[in-house]
Amino acid sequence: MSRVVVTGGAGYIGSHAVRALVDAGHAVAVLDDLSAGHAAAVPAGVPLVQAAIHDIETVRRVLADHRADAVMHFAAWLAVGESVQRPIDYYQNNVVGTLGVLEAMRAEGVRRLVFSSTCAVYGEPAQVPITEALATRPINAYGETKLAIECALPHLERAHGLKWMALRYFNAAGAHPDGSIGEDHADEIHLIPLAIRAATGGPPLKVFGEDYPTPDGTCQRDYIHVCDLAGAHLCALSALESGAASSAYNIGTGTPHSVRAVIDTVSRVVGRPVAWQAAPRRAGDPARLFAASDRAQRELGWRPQYAQLEVIVRHAWQWHATHPGGYRGSELR
Repeated sequence: MSRVVVTGGAGYIGSHAVRALVDAGHAVAVLDDLSAGHAAAVPAGVPLVQAAIHDIETVRRVLADHRADAVMHFAAWLAVGESVQRPIDYYQNNVVGTLGVLEAMRAEGVRRLVFSSTCAVYGEPAQVPITEALATRPINAYGETKLAIECALPHLERAHGLKWMALRYFNAAGAHPDGSIGEDHADEIHLIPLAIRAATGGPPLKVFGEDYPTPDGTCQRDYIHVCDLAGAHLCALSALESGAASSAYNIGTGTPHSVRAVIDTVSRVVGRPVAWQAAPRRAGDPARLFAASDRAQRELGWRPQYAQLEVIVRHAWQWHATHPGGYRGSELR
């Protein structure tokens, strides 16, 4: 089993990966500045060091103290709209910060990395489903910063022997099936929790555009269960341990669901209507985005276990229903 340091391991996707690693018997330590993560999301007994990824000396110390042989790197900013408004901040955090982690890994001789990337590296794709062979042409700073690191990784492999996997996620959603960890963002931007909020007395959901060339006029996206994302990370780690070649992989279900389909599903699962209102299209929102994940399934042995939208929504609802305030009140460790 590996000794893995997880940066951003107190965040939404990172905490589910930590849980999966622990359940699989790996030794895990978490480094997170808790600017967006939650200490309560980290399993009891897992060391948590509160520090920024820019603090190279602390990152080095955590790697050395844990005798790490691999890193899973989740610590990044991820709001597309915010990245357009604050590109310098996104480059500083997602590029400069990640280069700090990579420098710490080089200095401590850690040569395996599973990198949290994004489908935003493709920009507005020329075709769907999106395969890894499509050109990477990001249209926002968020996608650019992730692609910048993907472009750097082969150079680090040639120079320092780093072996890596970059996982290009589609729309992460859902929560752990046991309801113990889930999604808790201060400024929520994701559709399913916003729809749940709208169905339970929160502000109406905004539907950005009803005139797309899709069956119901709303955007279609590929929603991937957060536990399936965590499982993909374990598959990538196992592949690296087995000597697989470094590569980038799409991680999605391959099934697109429209905004209205999500609204209908949330209404059915929650048992209350989702209040929503039409809004203008957002610049840069493609009509349809969904993955071809054949390579990940074929080469990594990964399979989504919770591919049905209703299951994803049901797990999300279970988390939100039992944690209406998120992790607040549960932060003492």
